[in-house]
Amino acid sequence: MSTLSDLVYAQGRSSEEDVEWLHRLAGDGQLLADLASADIVLWVPTSDDSFVAVAHTRPSGAATLFYRDIVGDRVRPQWRTQVREAFQTGVIVDSASPDWFEETPTRVRAVPVARKQGGALQAIGVVTRHTNLGEARTPSRQQITFNECADDLFGMIASGDFPDLSAPTSPRRGAPRASDGLVRLDVDGITTFASPNALSAFNRLGFEDELEGESLVEVVTQILPTKRQFDESLPVVVTGRAPWRADLEARGVTVSLRTIPLRDHGTRIGAILLCRDVTEIRHQEQELITKDATIREIHHRVKNNLQTVASLLRIQARRSHSDEARDALTQAMRRVSAIAVVHDTLSEGLAQNVDFDEVFARVLKLVAEVAAAPNTRARTHSTGRFGTLPSEYATPLALALTELVTNAVEHGLAGQEGDVEIIADRTDDRLEVRVRDTGSGLPEGQVGRGLGTQIVRTLIQGELGGTIDWHTIMGSGTEVTIDIPLRYIERSQG
Repeated sequence: MSTLSDLVYAQGRSSEEDVEWLHRLAGDGQLLADLASADIVLWVPTSDDSFVAVAHTRPSGAATLFYRDIVGDRVRPQWRTQVREAFQTGVIVDSASPDWFEETPTRVRAVPVARKQGGALQAIGVVTRHTNLGEARTPSRQQITFNECADDLFGMIASGDFPDLSAPTSPRRGAPRASDGLVRLDVDGITTFASPNALSAFNRLGFEDELEGESLVEVVTQILPTKRQFDESLPVVVTGRAPWRADLEARGVTVSLRTIPLRDHGTRIGAILLCRDVTEIRHQEQELITKDATIREIHHRVKNNLQTVASLLRIQARRSHSDEARDALTQAMRRVSAIAVVHDTLSEGLAQNVDFDEVFARVLKLVAEVAAAPNTRARTHSTGRFGTLPSEYATPLALALTELVTNAVEHGLAGQEGDVEIIADRTDDRLEVRVRDTGSGLPEGQVGRGLGTQIVRTLIQGELGGTIDWHTIMGSGTEVTIDIPLRYIERSQG
């Protein structure tokens, strides 16, 4: 399915600022649908004087009219005139009589989506509210208040006061919804309505009286522990003066708050405060943070231990009197150091994925000592991008490439000057890496039988499910090609 941005840009009539405005509005589609107990559809104009739906939200506490998603559909004939009038006049247009949709009586309201540009209002779309009249019943006080809040927000949409781009984006997990708890504040911050769920949330925080008629600032002041730090944005939120979010913590309970100031043509008339008990969610988030910190510390300690092992191997190699033993210890040191590089990278971030381009740049430095061997002068350079890889695959690939580059320098360019080039080619479903040197090359069809070759085969074929091939380039130099299916990696992760 196309995204909102794709659908809007496809019409060729909206700027980047318009798209951002529409994105913000669509993000509050669930709030509008729940307050209005109706389906909410966002339309943008097309080049042929019609409209196309770019977002659709169903109410969570009422029956939907549209059992199939209508995003991407053009406006239906019975709504076209009403939607066009709202867009052209900038005025909210209600249906004159019940509109029948698939044998269900409905009431449709078309609200122009206005944005202030250069001091003037310009319509960039239309929101339609589709209310199911087939399930109409005597509304409760909560439903009446919710509808009033919805009407206030629709008026703000038409006057360019909602959404507010200064409000924080990308709410944290557990963002409050209307059904979680809603408090209506007047212009002085006095509570004029509190839903049962909102009252329950404040009761759990320690407030035992009724919220209605109380100053919310004074209520929160009673709740907050006297010697405990609190969210600095909390005063702004509970007064209803700015569109912001904050957490209120007391008695081991955490309630997430979101304020939406209500305005009538720019004049503040009150606010909506949404609240939700997110105690368990915050505990889970804290546990995840602790877990991530622990994992980073483990990677850091493993890296330190591996570097200690590598240092011991280096010392032992220098003191060895046997060339064969010295070479074996040096190779072991280099392999341990390559693994340490991956753990060092993992210790620096929360994600268990690795930017392998950064890892490989550090791995290349491990062959510097080999490249500086007597009578050998090797120049290494890398092209292409490896991209991000899961940590469990970064280690074997780093170790395998260390072996291949080392072999290219030690054996391919032994006693001569030349180049070693590493070429990475990544697509959506595969990663191909070629290690090419300008040395003397291998007899065609022959591959080394040493420990390094065995290690590379085991890592690439066994752990990464890939293939590896050695061949001579035009009789001069050797090229090793590694092919790793990325789908294999994704499947193994799952």
